[in-house]
Amino acid sequence: MQKLDPKTDGRSVDIVAENIDKLKTLFPEVFTEGEIDFDALKETLGEYIDGRDERYSFTWNGKSKARWLAQTPSTGTLRPCPEESVNWDTTQNLFIEGDNLEVLKLLQKSYYKKVKMIYIDPPYNTGNDFIYPDDFRDSIKNYLELTGQVDNEGRKISTNSETSGRYHTDWLNMMYPRVKLARNLLRDDGVIFISIDDNEVVNLRKICDEVFGEENFVAEIVWKKRSTPPNDKIIGAQHEYLTVYCKNADLLNINLRSRTKDQIARYKNPDNHPKGPWTPGDLMANVKGGRYVESLYFPIVNPRTGQEHFPSSNGNWRFNKEKIDELIKKNEIYFGEDDHGRPKLKRFLCDVKEGITWTTLWDFVPFNTSGSLEMASIFGNLTTFENPKPTGLIIEAVKMGLKNDDIILDFFSGSCSTAHSILNLNKEDNGNRKFIMVQLPEPCDEKSEAFKAGYKTIAEIGKDRIRRVITKIREENPVYQGDLGFKVFKLDSTNIKPWDVNFNNLERTLDYYISNIKDSRSEHDILYEILLKYGLELTLPIEERTIAGKTVFVIGYGALVICLADDITLETVKGIAGLKKEFQPEIMRVVFKDTGFKNDVVKTNAVQILKLAGIEDVKSL
Repeated sequence: MQKLDPKTDGRSVDIVAENIDKLKTLFPEVFTEGEIDFDALKETLGEYIDGRDERYSFTWNGKSKARWLAQTPSTGTLRPCPEESVNWDTTQNLFIEGDNLEVLKLLQKSYYKKVKMIYIDPPYNTGNDFIYPDDFRDSIKNYLELTGQVDNEGRKISTNSETSGRYHTDWLNMMYPRVKLARNLLRDDGVIFISIDDNEVVNLRKICDEVFGEENFVAEIVWKKRSTPPNDKIIGAQHEYLTVYCKNADLLNINLRSRTKDQIARYKNPDNHPKGPWTPGDLMANVKGGRYVESLYFPIVNPRTGQEHFPSSNGNWRFNKEKIDELIKKNEIYFGEDDHGRPKLKRFLCDVKEGITWTTLWDFVPFNTSGSLEMASIFGNLTTFENPKPTGLIIEAVKMGLKNDDIILDFFSGSCSTAHSILNLNKEDNGNRKFIMVQLPEPCDEKSEAFKAGYKTIAEIGKDRIRRVITKIREENPVYQGDLGFKVFKLDSTNIKPWDVNFNNLERTLDYYISNIKDSRSEHDILYEILLKYGLELTLPIEERTIAGKTVFVIGYGALVICLADDITLETVKGIAGLKKEFQPEIMRVVFKDTGFKNDVVKTNAVQILKLAGIEDVKSL
């Protein structure tokens, strides 16, 4: 029986190793004795190598380490918290509490190319932002200390003052690995929206140009966030930005903007035309330099009055005479209410695109004060969370980037405006959009209204906001059948004990490692770590069976079966073998705890029994 994932030793996917494997597939000739021959690689790439010392590049102090950090596997896991969740067994939504860098690493297998849209509202680097102090040696230990889960002396709440000498550098080192990892999770037709202001918009564009490619820049949307400028500066900013990039411009698939009620109202049907409502449109085509096309210059005759209409001196008709005659015959040319006006083309609502083109100026969404008012209506306190984004802004972005069944990821989720937006939008149009929220349990300032209200961390505010929104939707829409729930997971160290031999007390050390599972961890903790190792989604349906007195988890309708019990007998193994016939999955994988069998004979026979049932993939943890 093989051990589960022995190479990674409890770590997440090794991105460097995967990149090397890809390079071997593309250029096997550049490898010598397992190592990369860079001279051979340069020769293979030929003219695409830029050997000049001086060339255009975007760099800063720490960039190499930030790139390396994005490729370093995580030693953590995600522990389930059903008691903090809503509709745990059925929901497809996730809230993950933890350092988003580590969480993004842990999601690399399970959500690789599965996210259609990412929206993030990262720190703007205004001098008062919380900075994620990434520890390059042991990021999980650093995270636990940072959030007070190890000891109070380990907390490192910091700001990024312009006088620090590393003002932009610290922000770049924080953002770069996160954006790089996030790109892997986007589908090939996916899109990312990033809220930002003038402090770092230039550097954000440069990061995204490098990570996504300049050719995949979509737009820089200007959001008018205030009705009047602030008076604390000579020139007061009334706007922020939504920087938009896609994974692959050739596959970009975004939705058109819906027409407003006023725009639809412009289409009328005064003559009861069988094609329905229409609005008059210009028949002219302007001609540069006074030139015209002879075939497009002719009189249009009103069939009812006989009046002739010629193009203006600087233009032609848009269509030739045959096409115009056809349109007149179909009653698709309009001559004004009194039948004596210049001819116009009837533009029918049924013929136009389902929506209209988006603009880069968003002055049609709520101001930033709307976000605070929304929080006040939910929590009864205007200052529970500072400067939350209004759901109206995010909903417009979602309408552009997301289809009804897609996944959205927000790994700087804050007060969870994004989750609120998805729940509301699904309620409005019966959509099935799914969200993944990620938030660091950043401690609330003890002087803040949030702390006084009982919230110790930002993550607690976000979770409670989602719960309150769900409650409100249920109360106002008792017959609504949409997904009103979310699963909570928390970042923690792996469930597997690290091998750390104490030679001064070897007997005690060996006793400690009789089981390689940490004593404080439950079967459900281990279950979800296995799902991450296998690259399975955390919301897959999981059925708990009792077979010969042992708990057996059936995941994804038989795709994976896990038994983490002790003293497993052949009766349990035979029952698991019977699941293959019951569920009939194309491939069934089975995982046991390495020390879970009653004895070595049962362990040896288990493999043969499962193999006879057609189950070849059997591993132990």
